[in-house]
Amino acid sequence: MVVATLLFAAVCVISTLAVGCALAVLLTRVRAIPRLALMLAALGAWATPAVTGSTVWVFLFDADFGPVNKILVWFGLSGFENYSWTYDRYSAFALVLFEVVWCSFPFVMVTVYAGIKAIPTEVLEAAALDGASTWRIWRTIMAPMLRPILVVVTIQSIIWDFKVFTQIYVMTDGGGIARQNMVLNVYAYQKAFASSQYSLGSAIGVVMLLILLVVTLVYLRLLRRQGEEL
Repeated sequence: MVVATLLFAAVCVISTLAVGCALAVLLTRVRAIPRLALMLAALGAWATPAVTGSTVWVFLFDADFGPVNKILVWFGLSGFENYSWTYDRYSAFALVLFEVVWCSFPFVMVTVYAGIKAIPTEVLEAAALDGASTWRIWRTIMAPMLRPILVVVTIQSIIWDFKVFTQIYVMTDGGGIARQNMVLNVYAYQKAFASSQYSLGSAIGVVMLLILLVVTLVYLRLLRRQGEEL
């Protein structure tokens, strides 16, 4: 369960950062109206309560009435007819992953976009004139200058995604079939409140705090080492 929690949180963090950073770069390259529409859509996803968002995603991927399965079948993928996304362990985790990224990427997008706008345009224009590609500009210029902001959003994402509870509890009905989608946060809740084992639930919470502290310290140490090498 600990390994599943760590792996799920790691995939959520990496996916959230990738989507958020990519859309932040996109915001700098589109016109005002598309930029405003994307910002409003992202902030709408961010402002949606976790229970509401999880319920909507469950409906979208419902085996009988969900529009996602109907669209996939319409495209010729007959295997998705009445397909249950929450029955299989990995598809259920993937479904929760999509919802977590959907409600988390706006924070990364807005924060990174603000950092990009603070970078002097002369630096980016000079790199473009020298023939640097978009990916190289991001890797060699923007990412190092955005390092403090990336540290903040990464640590914040680690904290949020490691303690994901609502999405898994709502979308997998308390941990999935035979507890196949159980993570530490849901397990602690079930032990503390469903089984009235408050001491065990508290102990699990302390263990989660220690794991989160160790992961954060390791991440900060790696960043500091990379900064010294540069």
